[in-house]
Amino acid sequence: MSDLIYFLKQIHHYAGKVLYINLFAMMFISLLDGVGILLLIPMISMSGVVEIEANEMLSNVFSFFNNIPSNIGLPVILVIYVLIVVGQNVLQRSITIRNTKIQHGFFRHIRIETYEALLHANWNFFIKNRKSDLINFLTAEIARSSAGTHSFLQFMTSLVFTVIQIGIALWLSSSITMFVLLSGLVLILFNRKFLKKSVELGQKNYTMGREYLAGITDQINGIKDIKSNSLESSRMEWFRKITKGMQDEQIEYTKLKTISQMNYKIASAVLIALFIFIALSAFHAQASQLMLIIVIFSRLWPRVAGIQGSLEQIATILPAFKAVKNFQEECKNSREFQLGKDNKPIHINRKIELEDVFFRYESSQSTVYALNEINIVIPANKMTAFVGRSGAGKSTIIDMLMGLNQPERGRVLLDGIPLSQKNILSFRKSISYVPQEPFLFNISIKENLELVEPNASEEQMWDALEFSSAAEFVRELPNGLDTVIGDRGIRLSGGERQRIVLARAILRKPSMLVLDEATSALDTENEAKIQQALEKLKGKMTIVVIAHRLSTIRNADQVVVLDKGSVIQNGEFGRLAKDKQGMLGHLLESQMEASL
Repeated sequence: MSDLIYFLKQIHHYAGKVLYINLFAMMFISLLDGVGILLLIPMISMSGVVEIEANEMLSNVFSFFNNIPSNIGLPVILVIYVLIVVGQNVLQRSITIRNTKIQHGFFRHIRIETYEALLHANWNFFIKNRKSDLINFLTAEIARSSAGTHSFLQFMTSLVFTVIQIGIALWLSSSITMFVLLSGLVLILFNRKFLKKSVELGQKNYTMGREYLAGITDQINGIKDIKSNSLESSRMEWFRKITKGMQDEQIEYTKLKTISQMNYKIASAVLIALFIFIALSAFHAQASQLMLIIVIFSRLWPRVAGIQGSLEQIATILPAFKAVKNFQEECKNSREFQLGKDNKPIHINRKIELEDVFFRYESSQSTVYALNEINIVIPANKMTAFVGRSGAGKSTIIDMLMGLNQPERGRVLLDGIPLSQKNILSFRKSISYVPQEPFLFNISIKENLELVEPNASEEQMWDALEFSSAAEFVRELPNGLDTVIGDRGIRLSGGERQRIVLARAILRKPSMLVLDEATSALDTENEAKIQQALEKLKGKMTIVVIAHRLSTIRNADQVVVLDKGSVIQNGEFGRLAKDKQGMLGHLLESQMEASL
C-alpha cells in the first residue's frame, strides 16, 4: 500500500490540479450516465406514453414532465436523453485525452528523473552495477511503471463510477442495494488471493526481464568471441530456455486474469438472479424499482470487475515500480556533485598534487589498497607519464586525477585547492580524456567532434584532425566529415578511431590532456607523428600519459613508476632508464627483448 501511495504522490507531483479536475469530470460523467440511462425508464413512464409505477422520489424530481402534452412527451424525453449522451461522450473524450497526456507525460517525467539521477551518480556506482541492469531500468522497468499509470487512471475512473452508481441505487432502494453490496464485498474478499498472485508474477517478470537483457547485452558485446569460439549452440540453448520461461510467465498471468474475470461474470449472473428472486419475494419490490436496480447492477458489475482487473495490473507492475524507485534513490545517494550556477573551466597554473592518497574499491579491512600512500606532484603545462605492470594502479590514479574516484584518505589539490564536489564539474570541463578503447557515437565524424565543441568551425576540426594524423584518411572517406561511422565507430579501424578521439580531445583546447594508452592502436609512423604533436603541446597544457609502450614517453618531463598501488620510482625518463636495477629499466629491457 505504501508503494501505491507513493505512486499516487508521484502522479500528483507531476499532474497537479489536472488530475483532480479529471476526477471531478469523471464524477459528472457518472452522474450523466445515471440520469441518461438509469433514469430513462421512469422518465418515459412519467410522460404518459408507457405506464410504469415510478419511485416516489423520482416522481417528485421529474414532475415537470406531467405538464408536457402526451403527444410530444416521448420526443422531448428522448431529445434530452440524446443531449445527455452527447455531452457525456464529449466530456469523456476530453478526459481520455487528458489522461493520455498525464500517462505519457508521467512516463517522460520518470525517464528524465531517472536518467538525470543516473548521469550524476559517481564512478563507484557504475563500477558496482552491470551496464545491462542500468539499461533495463531506463527501458523496460520504467515502461512497465508507466503502464501502471494507465491502470491507476482506469482504477480511479471505475471507482468513481461505481460510487456514484451505488449512491443512485441506495437512493432507489437501500435494502436491495445493501444486499447486493454485501454479496459483492464477499466476492472481493474471496479474490484477494489474485492480487497476491499478481504481485508474485510481477516480481517474476521483473527478474526474468533483467536476466534476459543482461544475457543479450553480454552476448552482443561478445559476439566476436562467440563466433570465433563456435559458441552459437550453447548461447541458443540459453536463449530458448529464458524465452520459454518468459512465455510461461505471460501465459500464467493471462490464466490468472481470465479466471478472475470469469469468477466475476459468473458471480454477477448468480447474484442478479438471486437478488431478483429475493427482491420479489422478500422485499416486494415494485416493477419500476426492480427494473432500475437491474439496469444499475448490470452496468455496475463490469465496472467492479474493472476495478479488480486494474488492481491486479497495478499489483503486477509494483515490483517494477519499487525497483525504479529504489534505483532512483540509490543514484541520488551516489550523486557526485551538485550543479551550480558558475561552472567555468578551471585552469591549472602551477600543479596538481596527490597528498597521502589511499584508495580501495571496496571499503573493507580485508581489501587490498589499489593506491597506497601516494604522494605525487604533477607540474602544470608539462608531461607526466605513469608506467608499471598491469594492475599496478595506473588507471586508478588517472581516475583519481579526474575526480572519478575519491580518496579514502588523503586529498587531491589543484593549485593548492582541494578537489571536491564544489569544483569537480569545473575541473572536468578543463580536461580532455582519450581512453585506451576509443568510443565514438553512431553519427558522422563532424557530429562526433561537435560533441565537445558545438561551435567549432570546419577549419578548426581539420586542424585537430591534422594534429592527430587523421585528416588524410578522413578526406578519403565517401562523405568526408559527414561520413557516418557506425555503432561505436565500427566502420573505422582501431587506429582510425583512436585518431578521431584524439582529434576530438584536442579540439576542446583543454587545460589538461589525459592519454590512457592513446597511441596503442597506432602504427610506428603515426605514433611518431603524435609524439611530435605532443611535443608542440608541452608548455600549453598539462599532459598526463599512461603508457605500456615506453617509446612514447621518452620525452616526458616526469615518469612515475607504480607497483602494487605504490610509487616506487619517480624522475626524468633518461635517469630512471639508466638504473638497470629499477622497475623502468626492467620494463625497457623486457620490451627490447620482445621486439627482437
